[in-house]
Amino acid sequence: MRKTIALAATLALTLSAASASFAAAPCRDAKGKFIKCPPAAAAPAKPTKCKDAKGKFAKCGTPGAKPVA
Repeated sequence: MRKTIALAATLALTLSAASASFAAAPCRDAKGKFIKCPPAAAAPAKPTKCKDAKGKFAKCGTPGAKPVA
């Protein structure tokens, strides 16, 4: 019983250490030295919607269509 508990504790410790090293991996270079982390990706820009003179949605670029805020 003691061997099973010791094995489970060792396994849990090993997995937690491995997950911590994977979390820090993006901010290290190939040699393992710390580097400046790349900036986080910005949220994708929302597509612009346009309306025609009557107020109905239209394809942007068609004559008379204006972007809606």
